[in-house]
Amino acid sequence: MAPTLTLKPGTAWGDAWQRCLAVAPEAFQDDRVLNLWDGTWHRDGRALPATTPVDGTPIAGPPRLDATTAHQAVRASLDQHRRWRHIALAERRARVSATLDALCEHRQLLALLLVWEIGKPWRLAQADVDRATDGVRWYVDEIDRMAEGRTPLPGPVSNIASWNYPMSVLAHAMLVQALAGNAVIAKTPTDGGLACLTLACALAAREGIPVTLLSGSGGELSEALVRSPEIGCVSFVGGRDTGARVATAVADLGKRHILEQEGLNAWGIWNFTDWDALAPLIRKTFDYGKQRCTAYPRFVVQRSSFDAFLSVYLPAVRSIRVGHPLAVEHPSDDLPDLDFGPLINTAKAKELTDQVSEAIDRGAVPLHRGDLADGHFLPGQDLSAYTAPVTLLNPPSTSPLHHAEPFGPVDTLVLVDTEAELLAAMNASNGALVATLSCDDPATYDRLAPQIRAFKTGHGKPRSRGDRDELFGGFGASWRGAFVGGDLLIRAVTEGPAPERLPGNFPDYHLMPT
Repeated sequence: MAPTLTLKPGTAWGDAWQRCLAVAPEAFQDDRVLNLWDGTWHRDGRALPATTPVDGTPIAGPPRLDATTAHQAVRASLDQHRRWRHIALAERRARVSATLDALCEHRQLLALLLVWEIGKPWRLAQADVDRATDGVRWYVDEIDRMAEGRTPLPGPVSNIASWNYPMSVLAHAMLVQALAGNAVIAKTPTDGGLACLTLACALAAREGIPVTLLSGSGGELSEALVRSPEIGCVSFVGGRDTGARVATAVADLGKRHILEQEGLNAWGIWNFTDWDALAPLIRKTFDYGKQRCTAYPRFVVQRSSFDAFLSVYLPAVRSIRVGHPLAVEHPSDDLPDLDFGPLINTAKAKELTDQVSEAIDRGAVPLHRGDLADGHFLPGQDLSAYTAPVTLLNPPSTSPLHHAEPFGPVDTLVLVDTEAELLAAMNASNGALVATLSCDDPATYDRLAPQIRAFKTGHGKPRSRGDRDELFGGFGASWRGAFVGGDLLIRAVTEGPAPERLPGNFPDYHLMPT
């Protein structure tokens, strides 16, 4: 009989909220968070109700601003930018370093907020905070070399990012942009991360970092955050539909931009025999329920090796642990080491379940379907945002699962017989951020890898977004604008001697970094 679980003492949402009120009373008041603009926290906007995906209970919702106020905030950010760009680099470095010290001091609280707001397991929530602080510290150490001969942009950088990595992607980018001499604006993600980002921005604002943090709908705020003439650069992370609209706007305006969009990242298996090495990597691909831009939801497998592939794949996927990230058997127990918790919300869980059912109805073969009854949950807990792992063989071409990223714990397997079929299946989404090819012969890898339309391709191991000096971008429809990572991130948000062509994927040219 499975043990009865309970919420670990001190980890309830109410506990986290009280800690926020104590740490940053200027940003958290009563039962709501505030917007930050013109260097001041404002009790404006209409606070909407919100629930946590972890168990469906209420949490703080976004105080959504109207377009008029958003335009005021952007104009105020330009004033901050004009002052900040003339602050000496040594002073900017000192203020960013002080912010990092404060973030590290409150690491546990930031991670706990990520658990409640976006459902990250404890291990991954802590890693998100650590990657942000460690990554920015690297830029603090390297910024003198990177910024030499370069100047800040004419206006602030506007950041619009998805909810899945509030710290290691969004907060990281904002602090590096500020370090490079720019004021920064961010819209809180619609689906989660509000309190975590608010706390991070409160700690940054205390150190004099020119940060603006606004809540609101994309449709309401896009005119201000994308098209305003005051904006020096637009940095976007999200889906292709929204990204395409942003790309059209910035192209019309000739505005500097960094648009990271989704793609179907694929893992190919061709003339491969090292199955023992592959097994642990398969389970790791399910971290955070594949709710990552660098997740691998597609395996393209040589038909003659399919039986060997299944012999390692199925045990790995059956070992995945799903459940409530804060549930323990005994109060003194460590928090559970789960592969993933809930999806971002109930609507996403239903959408994914419906897509799986539709694909099976149209001919996909279900090879594995997990059961939430085996999960790590509290008694009577709301499970509406949870989905167990699913694996489908040969999804039909009419299914979204055939060509698009599911952003959930669903793998699709495609069998191929020739190298041409392998490449076609791996390139199904017209560009991806990462890919992997497992094959025994290095010469075969060297010949096939350049034909895979992914910015990064691993030989038998997964690729990630990267940290510190590792570059990042995308091919095809997965990326628009300047590439980032390492020196390229600083180059993307500063101006160098004219004429300068930034490495990236632009409407009139594509330039890979050298």
